Amino acid sequence: SKKGTFNNCGSECACPIEQGEFVRNTPMGQGAFTWPDGSAYTGEVHSGKRHGTGTYTCPKHDVSYTGQWHRGKKHGKGTMFFNNKKSSWYKGDWVMNSREGSGERRYRSGDTYSGGWKNNMRHGEGTMIWVNLGQRYVGKWEHGVQHGLGKHIWILKNSSGTRYFQSPHYIGNFFKGQRHGQGSFYYAGGAIYKGGWRNNMKHGQGKFTTKDGRILEVEFVDDKVATARSADGLTVSERDLFVGDDMAIDIEYLLEKIPKRNHKTELRHVKSAVWCHRTELRLIYGFYCRLGRSPDDSLLMSRLQFWRLLKDCSIHAHELTLTQIDSFIRGKASVAEIHSPFTTVHLRELLSCLVVVAYYIYHEDMMSQSYLLASCFSKLLIDDILPNATKVKGFLFRQPEFAVEALKYTERCWEVFETFCGVYMPHRDDRTMTFRHLMLMFKHLRLLDDQLTSTRLVKIITAERVDPPCVGLEITFLEFFEVLIGCAEVKCLQVSETPEEDQVLLTSDNKSTENLPEETDDANGHSQLTGNVTSENVETGEMKGQDEHISPPAEHEARLHEEDVHSRKSQTHLLLQFQLFLEHHLFPAVAFYQKVTEKMEMLLKEQNNKGP
Repeated sequence: SKKGTFNNCGSECACPIEQGEFVRNTPMGQGAFTWPDGSAYTGEVHSGKRHGTGTYTCPKHDVSYTGQWHRGKKHGKGTMFFNNKKSSWYKGDWVMNSREGSGERRYRSGDTYSGGWKNNMRHGEGTMIWVNLGQRYVGKWEHGVQHGLGKHIWILKNSSGTRYFQSPHYIGNFFKGQRHGQGSFYYAGGAIYKGGWRNNMKHGQGKFTTKDGRILEVEFVDDKVATARSADGLTVSERDLFVGDDMAIDIEYLLEKIPKRNHKTELRHVKSAVWCHRTELRLIYGFYCRLGRSPDDSLLMSRLQFWRLLKDCSIHAHELTLTQIDSFIRGKASVAEIHSPFTTVHLRELLSCLVVVAYYIYHEDMMSQSYLLASCFSKLLIDDILPNATKVKGFLFRQPEFAVEALKYTERCWEVFETFCGVYMPHRDDRTMTFRHLMLMFKHLRLLDDQLTSTRLVKIITAERVDPPCVGLEITFLEFFEVLIGCAEVKCLQVSETPEEDQVLLTSDNKSTENLPEETDDANGHSQLTGNVTSENVETGEMKGQDEHISPPAEHEARLHEEDVHSRKSQTHLLLQFQLFLEHHLFPAVAFYQKVTEKMEMLLKEQNNKGP
C-alpha cells in the first residue's frame, strides 16, 4: 500500500480528486474524495468506494451526512443534515441510502418525528409533534401517514384565551391519515364521544357523554347529529349536545325559585340564549384570563380576574356586592374557596354566574316575559356585559406590565387580608372584611399621615362606586388589593424617577448530485389529518381580519414611540411606589402589629395563670 493523490475521471462522480491510501492503485483504508462541484468525502474507503465510517458534504445542496457506509451507500447508523443551519435533520438507521428502521427526524418547521421508517417514509410505531399547530400523534404509521391504532392530541395554545382542564384528544383507528373506524374523542371541556368515524368525521352509531355526565345514544351522518336520545328516551338537539360541554350551566339553585312545571322550558331557553352569544362570551372569558399574566401562562380564569370583569360591567352598581355574588354561586365550594383570589373559574362557571346574577338584578322587571331566566340573561348581556366588558378599570389591571409585576405580591397581601379578617370578624368562617374594617386596619397600623389622610383613603376606597359610600359593605380581596395600590400612589410620591438599585425592568406582554435522498416528506412533516382540526371544535380562537396596513408618517411613529416610552416609565414608577409602600410601610407595620399583639396575649395569659 502507499499514500498519494489521484485524479480519477471515471469514478462515482465526474473527476473526483482522491487522497489517501492506495492498494494496487485503488483507494483503500482512510481517504478523501473531492468533486468539482465542491462536495467532499472524508473517511474509510474500500475498493474506491465509501465503506465504513465517514462524512460527506455537499455545499451546493446544503446537505451533509456523517455515519456508516456500505459500498458507496449510506447503510447502518448515521446523521444527515438537510440545510447548512442544521435545523433540518435525520438521525437513525439507513438501508442502502434509504431511511429504514428506527430514527428521529426534525423538519425545517420545527416539527419532529421519532419512530419507525421504511423507504424514506414514516412507517410502523412512531410519535409526531407538530410544534406550530400544537398537535401530537402517537401510534401506527404506514407510507408516511397515520394508519392503524393511534392517539392524536390537540395541545391547547397558551395564548388562546380559552382555558380547559384537559387537552382534546382522539384514541382509535386511522386509515390513510384520517380518523376512520372505531374511536373515542375526548373534548376539552370533558365531554366524550365513542363510536364510528368515516373520513375524519363522526359517522355511525355511538355514545356521547356530556360534561355533566349524561350518557346519550347518538347516530352521526358526516359529522352531523342524526339522532340523539337520553336514557329516558327524550330526543336531544345537537346544540344541547355540545352546550353540555364547556358551556354547560349549573343553575339548580336558581331553578328552585321557579315553579317546577317550568323548569325544563326555562332551562332550555336560557341555554339557547347562552348559545346565541357563545362567541362573544368566549372572547370575553379569554380576555380576562390574560389580565395580569405573561403570554406563556396557561391557566384558567382566576377569581381575581372574575371580580374585575364584574366590576368593569358595573354589576356592583345594582345593589349587589361581589361577596354577595360569591355566595350566590358558591355551589359545592367551601367558604374559603369562594373568597380566595386563587380559586379558578371555568367558562361554564362564569356563564352560570351571569345567569344567576341576571336573575337577581332583573327578575322583577322581567316577570311579564314568557321565559324569565332567558329574558334576564339577555338583558344583562345587552345592557351591562357587552357594552362594558374589556374596558378595564381599577388600579390594578389597567396597566398590563404593572399588573404582571404587582401580582407577585398577591400571596403576601392575601396573608395580610386574612389576618385582619380574623381580627375584625373572628367568629365567622368566611374571611371577609368591610370598608370600615379596612379603614380601621390603616389606623391600627398607623399608615395614615399628612399625605394619606382618612379623607383621601375614603376617596380611594370609593373610587369605583357610583352610589353613596357605605362603610358597612363587605369587600373582596380585589377591592382590598386595589386600595393598597391607590394608597401607594398617594403615600409614596417622592420615589426617584431613576433609582440605581431598586429599578425594576418591565417587559411587554404584547410583545444532491451524488444521489443523496431529498426530503421526500413534505417540508413541514404534515399529514392529511392535521388539516381537520376545527371539525371537532377543540378550541375556539378569535379570528383576525387581514386589513390593509398603511404605514403611518414618521411623525406619527415618533409620537407612538414617545407615548410607549412614557407609558413604560409611568408603569415602572407606579411599581416602585407600590413596592416601596409594601416593603417599607405595610409589611413592617403588620409584622410590628403581630409582634405586639402576641406579646400582649402572652402577658394576659401569664396574668390569668397567676390568678388573683
